[in-house]
Amino acid sequence: MDDGYRNSANLYHGARDIAREANWQARNQGMDDYRYQDGNYERYMPNDSYYRGGNESNQDEDAQSDATEGHDEDDEIYEGEYQGIPHPDDIKAKQKKKSPSRSDDYRDQKDLMAERLEDEEQLAHQYENIIEECGHGRFQWTLFFVLGLALMADGVEVFVVGFVLPSAEKDMCLSSSNKGMLGLIVYLGMMAGAFIWGGLADKLGRKKVLGMSLAINASFASLSSFVQGYGFFLFCRLISGIGIGGSLPIVFAYFSEFLSREKRGEHLSWLCMFWMIGGIYASAMAWTIIPHYGWGFSMGTNYHFHSWRVFVIVCALPCMASMVALKFMPESPRFLLEMGKHDEAWMILKHVHDTNMRAKGAPEKVFTVSHIKTPKQMDEFIEIQSSTGTWYQRWLVRFTTTFKQVWDNALYCVMGPYRMNTLILAVVWFTIALSYYGLIVWFPDMIRHIQDEAYRAKEKIFTHEHLEHVTFNFTLENQVHEHGKFFNDKFYKMKFKNVIFESSFFDECYFEDVVSPGTFFKNCTIESTVFYNTDLYHHKFIGCQFINTTFMEQKEGCHLDFEEDNDFLIYLVSFLGSLSVLPGNIVSALLMDKIGRIKMIGGSMLISAVCCFFLFFGNSESAMIGWQCLFCGASIAAWNALDVITVELYPTNKRATAFGILNGICKFGAILGNSIFASFVGITKVVPILLASSSLVGGGLIALRLPETREQVLM
Repeated sequence: MDDGYRNSANLYHGARDIAREANWQARNQGMDDYRYQDGNYERYMPNDSYYRGGNESNQDEDAQSDATEGHDEDDEIYEGEYQGIPHPDDIKAKQKKKSPSRSDDYRDQKDLMAERLEDEEQLAHQYENIIEECGHGRFQWTLFFVLGLALMADGVEVFVVGFVLPSAEKDMCLSSSNKGMLGLIVYLGMMAGAFIWGGLADKLGRKKVLGMSLAINASFASLSSFVQGYGFFLFCRLISGIGIGGSLPIVFAYFSEFLSREKRGEHLSWLCMFWMIGGIYASAMAWTIIPHYGWGFSMGTNYHFHSWRVFVIVCALPCMASMVALKFMPESPRFLLEMGKHDEAWMILKHVHDTNMRAKGAPEKVFTVSHIKTPKQMDEFIEIQSSTGTWYQRWLVRFTTTFKQVWDNALYCVMGPYRMNTLILAVVWFTIALSYYGLIVWFPDMIRHIQDEAYRAKEKIFTHEHLEHVTFNFTLENQVHEHGKFFNDKFYKMKFKNVIFESSFFDECYFEDVVSPGTFFKNCTIESTVFYNTDLYHHKFIGCQFINTTFMEQKEGCHLDFEEDNDFLIYLVSFLGSLSVLPGNIVSALLMDKIGRIKMIGGSMLISAVCCFFLFFGNSESAMIGWQCLFCGASIAAWNALDVITVELYPTNKRATAFGILNGICKFGAILGNSIFASFVGITKVVPILLASSSLVGGGLIALRLPETREQVLM
């Protein structure tokens, strides 16, 4: 490790705290010392036989002080007796006497830090032996499913907005820019949430922070289904994304601390399957619920609760279930030991042991561990007058202290001895996210583009037609009418779908109860014509001339295009893409501990890059869907190995923070990938394919610089 960085940073804070503590004690003789730990102000004293804080002689000194109160050691001067103004030379002499003790304090801090590092290493090996003694059984599988639901909620969140957009755009009249922002806002929230919740989990606890993040996600995801306005809906999805952003960093850090070295790679890979299950669940529910547009209710003319809103609530169920089940799970004992809470950690480990032994039919087997090494605590002292301080002051102290600790932790991951590993992992996370999320958006858009081209190829063109006294009460679709003349024609209770009238003449015509998605009138002359109860708004008339024309009682509401075939395609492509990662999940879980994390990342990313080149031959819907499934199945192994190695490369008090930083970078790559790849749809396939393949190759080669961790105990 980089001892210079650790010592310089910690000695600065330690020196400041020692000086502040000494001055405070000098001014307030006899007052209690308080420290802040785990959100409470406590009397600083040893709490059990396993932890020694270095102040064990205080009680004897206090007893002597009580017995000889009012006297010094020579019994000459009483406290409170006037002794005159001290001479300046006496003050200087006292300061010289104190200076050696100050340097001793600095040396004590250095010794304490070295002792803590040694304790952490001993704890890592002892904890590994304890987890092996506890075994792998019912407790781990119960926690597996509870945390799996939280991971499933993360997978669902990625797909929700994409599924509801085609329906939500009708209810909210969303423009293209509004739809784009709604698609990106979830990733922005998840990026911010990963930073926030990951850092807090290393200070407040895995269970507590995960519960908070799930509660926020469930609350605002459910609330978003009821709001009617675009702005409030956007805000709810943002906060919902911030909430679920903590799921991925905390879940893997939490579960890994209950696994032994031999089980860790395999079972963390099995846990990744729940992200796939989340995608399948969202696709299946969208396919089942959203097309039933009547599954809802209306309250007057302003409030509508349609089927897509039912879908949004259903998608919040995994998060709610995980939040409830998490209440019955214990905190990570590894985290508690890091915080110096020996007894709580021991009780949880004993519970894990007893639960597994009962399930295996050996309830008589005794948990043999009686003492666990606890690292020396380096918590900062905080002085506050509890008698005069208000609740606001105490809350502010807690907040600023926690923020400072989280910030220092994040800086340590980026600038400390782990900076090179963090830099390499950041590049790998970013490159795979840029390629994966970019292509995940690009595949459906390309398939839709292929469909649109095939649709336009069937377009019918009519020129110089002359129609008089004709009544149209049927649907006209995918047609172009050029230089036509329509005289005294009636368009009644009909639908124009993707119809273009260009340079045509309408005289004494009558339009009533007409809907017209994708229909436009270009350079037409319209004379003595009535439009009654139609959605032919002025923006659909481009360069037209109106002579004695009347528009009466136009339809209200939003009437943008809503193509059911494309919606079905979105569900199908997402469903098949999620299902296709199942073989990759199984292979990665079985081989993770055999071939190692580094080879898994490099091999998976290189194979995925090769799959990208075959996209040049994807000129049909079935071909694009097939290559998408192949790409997703090949890349999932790299995702799983990245999750595992990120957990194993960092110590317990930095694990969730580092994972949160890297996952936030991943979401930033997803935002860029979505924006860049979508902009080339219908223009060229070369740029997205080359960008994705080159990113995967570069990230896979850089990943080979990481250290292998499959034989490493969790620090």
